[in-house]
Formats: sequence, C-alpha cells, structure tokens
Amino acid sequence: MEIWNYIVERIDGDYAYLRRTDITETELKLVARALLPPEITEGTNLKYEFFEYTIL
Repeated sequence: MEIWNYIVERIDGDYAYLRRTDITETELKLVARALLPPEITEGTNLKYEFFEYTIL
C-alpha cells in the first residue's frame, strides 16, 4: 500500500482541501473533516496510509 503526504490548504465547513506534497499537482483533494484528525488546522501536514490520515 502506498503512503502519501498532504498539507491542509483550506478548511471550509465540514470539508478540507488537501494538497499532495510529493507531486506538483494544482488540483486539491476534497476530504470530509470526519475522516481527518479533529485537531487539524490550515497548514497541518498529514500522512495517508491504510485508509487513515494522521498528523505528522
């Protein structure tokens, strides 16, 4: 299983927009905040592994 790292670019209500750090992709990933750690803020670094997000 692959591991991806993200940065929380923006929080908008019940959703967060994430940007992958390992590629130069301009499109952000929209993720429900219920799937993310509750302590996230804009600028938080996350790791996605085994269908789970954790704060780095």
